Amino acid sequence: MNNLHRKMGTFSLMMVGLGSIIGSGWLFGAWRAAQIAGPAAIVSWIIGMVVILFIALSYSELGSMFPEAGGMVKYTQYSHGSFLGFIAAWANWIAIVSVIPVEAVASVQYMSSWPWEWAKWTGSLVENGILTGKGLAIATGLLIIYFLLNYWTVGLFSKANSLITVFKIVIPGLTIGALLFAGFHGGNFSPAGGVAPNGWASVLTAVATSGIVFAFNGFQSPINMAGEAKNPARSIPIAVVGSILIATVIYVLLQIAFIGAVNPSEIVKGWSHLNFNSPFADLAIALNINWLVIVLYADAFVSPSGTGITYTATTSRMIYGMEKNKYLPNILGRVHPLYGVPRQAMFFNLFVSFIFLFLFRGWGILAEIISVATLISYLTGPITAMTLRKTGTELYRPLRIKGLNVIAPLGFIFASLTLYWARWPLTGQVLFIILIGLPIYFYYQAKSKWKGFGQNFRAGVWMIVYLLCMMTISWIGSEKFGGLNIIKYGWDMGLIAIVALFFYAWALKSGYKTEYLKEAINVNNEMKAAEAQTASAKEQIIEKQIK
Repeated sequence: MNNLHRKMGTFSLMMVGLGSIIGSGWLFGAWRAAQIAGPAAIVSWIIGMVVILFIALSYSELGSMFPEAGGMVKYTQYSHGSFLGFIAAWANWIAIVSVIPVEAVASVQYMSSWPWEWAKWTGSLVENGILTGKGLAIATGLLIIYFLLNYWTVGLFSKANSLITVFKIVIPGLTIGALLFAGFHGGNFSPAGGVAPNGWASVLTAVATSGIVFAFNGFQSPINMAGEAKNPARSIPIAVVGSILIATVIYVLLQIAFIGAVNPSEIVKGWSHLNFNSPFADLAIALNINWLVIVLYADAFVSPSGTGITYTATTSRMIYGMEKNKYLPNILGRVHPLYGVPRQAMFFNLFVSFIFLFLFRGWGILAEIISVATLISYLTGPITAMTLRKTGTELYRPLRIKGLNVIAPLGFIFASLTLYWARWPLTGQVLFIILIGLPIYFYYQAKSKWKGFGQNFRAGVWMIVYLLCMMTISWIGSEKFGGLNIIKYGWDMGLIAIVALFFYAWALKSGYKTEYLKEAINVNNEMKAAEAQTASAKEQIIEKQIK
């Protein structure tokens, strides 16, 4: 494991976070959000940022306490044992590993609308938003490239990612500037249908399904790479919060530029009829900004590929972490002695990426599924952080979030509301995602002769009841969110908040001093000792300079 430690500084980690957040989300997110919510999509991005920030703060405290590879799949096991730990890890891994193929799909979708004469063949890569056989072949090639860039070393990944991320910030900036100056229609922000032509419920649905939660999901990457941080206590919170805030500014400006650049004749029938294959490139073509067209088509490979490369790295650490939790075969936890990367885990993730690519061939479908899986995995972060304050009082906390006893329950409520906003029947697919993984957990429990299963199950059963409860409310909830309208709009969200608070309290009571807490204490002590060593070395350097 030592090969995985202490290689990345704060800037590199923030670039990892920003590189993950600004992927295909910026190429498609503004269009999907505008389609669902109209001009009020700007508000959707702000709401999304608030939701994610509340959740990310809990994870920042955990990440600074336990700087280990694939940490996001381990924390819940420390506080609630293996059953809930597995559910959280499984949902988190599904949400992250499926991002790798979605980024490849995004690149191919933009490629399919290349306007040049010599590139007419690319038009056959996508049909009705779904990749054809040719499109799948190119997307498969991209997945293999992401894989190879991570195959040899963390150092190569770090250098490549920082360079790609700088490029990814510059291109959206150029796009914002060009669209604002070339063809800005202020009237688009107050059309006949109003700021929120599809109602304010659509603004909330856009948060969950247009790619907003999907885009912000990248905040996890610095936490999963915490094992490679030079100074995790300082780097992780700065990288996580910094990447979220910078990305929000970029996304809000992109949304404003997109809404303003659309030709008013395109939205006469309403924003929901706005259909683009390559949203920003199509706008640039319509406005005759030829240099931007070329830049955007180039970036449609760079931005998603940067995120794909980042997630190929972080998912291998997650599989590494799940194997250490005894959820997966030993072979997946092996780290290459020379290059310091878990190669078998990378091969496994590549195989799973191919499955997702061939089953879900369109960006929109994959983005929705990822968002729902992501929201489930977020739920345990605030609970784990607060539970460990009770059961792990001896743990060293280099970053102690002030007001976490308020931030954590609010984070849990916000995640529950966003899950509900995703609309029925999408919310019903949540249980299916969880159920796929449970046989794997039970297999490994049987192998260990069900040792400690009762206590582990009792500590995590609240999550199964919670998911069933959320699905039921979604099914009978407001028609504005796809339900049967038995519970009316407004009352439904009040009910979700009350139910979320009840389950939050149940979850906190379910936490206990697990057998895995010893491992957590060891990781924590290693980090504390490393910090003391670094501080001592700095003091010695200062003393020498004074002498």
